[in-house]
Amino acid sequence: MTAFALSEQQQAFARQVRQAAAEQLRPIADAGQPGQLNRELIKAMGDLGLLARLFPGISGGSPSRGAPLSREAPLSRQASATDLCLLRESLATQCTEAETALALQGLGGYPILQSGTDEAVRRWLPAIAAGDAVAAFALTEPDAGSDAAALALRAEPDGAGWRLTGQKTWISNAPEADVYTVFARTTDGAGARGVTAFTVPADRTGLHGEHLDMLSPHPIGTLTFDGVPVYRGEMLGEPDRGFGVAMRTLDLFRPSVGAFAVGMAQAALDAAVRHAGTRTAFGGPLIRQQAVAHLLAEMATRTEAARLLVYAAAAAHDAGGSGTAARSAMAKLFATETAQYVVDAAVQVHGARALQRGHLLEHLYREVRAPRIYEGASEVQRTIIARELYR
Repeated sequence: MTAFALSEQQQAFARQVRQAAAEQLRPIADAGQPGQLNRELIKAMGDLGLLARLFPGISGGSPSRGAPLSREAPLSRQASATDLCLLRESLATQCTEAETALALQGLGGYPILQSGTDEAVRRWLPAIAAGDAVAAFALTEPDAGSDAAALALRAEPDGAGWRLTGQKTWISNAPEADVYTVFARTTDGAGARGVTAFTVPADRTGLHGEHLDMLSPHPIGTLTFDGVPVYRGEMLGEPDRGFGVAMRTLDLFRPSVGAFAVGMAQAALDAAVRHAGTRTAFGGPLIRQQAVAHLLAEMATRTEAARLLVYAAAAAHDAGGSGTAARSAMAKLFATETAQYVVDAAVQVHGARALQRGHLLEHLYREVRAPRIYEGASEVQRTIIARELYR
């Protein structure tokens, strides 16, 4: 069996997720307010057991919406990249809002699972996994995006802990999250070696936030820290080792960004095939036009190639093999660039109707752009790949 072959059990789980997304999550997402946090959607995913799948050993389902989806997870602090990819691709084909909400819970909560104290894990993860608490990952700053080691948010010692002063921006789920994983500068002039990670409850004195209005409406905003107190038990990992906490989290999630992109590409491809098979033009179905047929073939081939790269990278991550950094970078790079191409091509097949507000492809066209930037832009992924070639 090759590294990227999915088992029957995995394929059955993916079908379960797609069905739940279409029948239960999509209506909740449609009823939400664009750009605002949809707590009902997050809670529904918690009740289905989807969020708990991100946090091995943490129980998160409730019987209020029926039995959670089946899961078999070991008691450990290491999440499965393959599981994450299955979830994100399956959700993205039916409901990008649900996919994004799940991914953000994982990004915000996984550093706590990975590096938090037992007390922090007990305090936050059951609620995050149940969808009762909303988490956020606060790394990016106005002058520290792709160069994450250039963080300037200061953490100054203050008796029982530290005081955080500065700003974060482009933070998903801000300012509505309940807890933030925050990365702050504890040693000046030390680059990546001088950053420490903390959990910061949203109701902490001195913490303020504002929404940002984006091309594709998402719950995202800025955070301002005005001497926000944090305590020793809220530190994730060790002092000045927070950059490693961030990178281990992003290493896990990077292939799954590709899975999100594959899910969007598949949704666009399916829509294009349906339209080309039913739309009559020049005396027959559009799909009989060679230019259209060949375009669909190219879209399908690139989507499948992206899918194989994504699951190969996820399997390599889970196996702990060598070369995972390059594999993950290739997966994210190729899948996100492919999704941009496939969605654009699907719009071309549909024509003007795909540009009408509310059309699936109009939605995907706005959604597909951001993954080429966040969690390492395409240019950063190429740098990682080239660096690994010369290592």
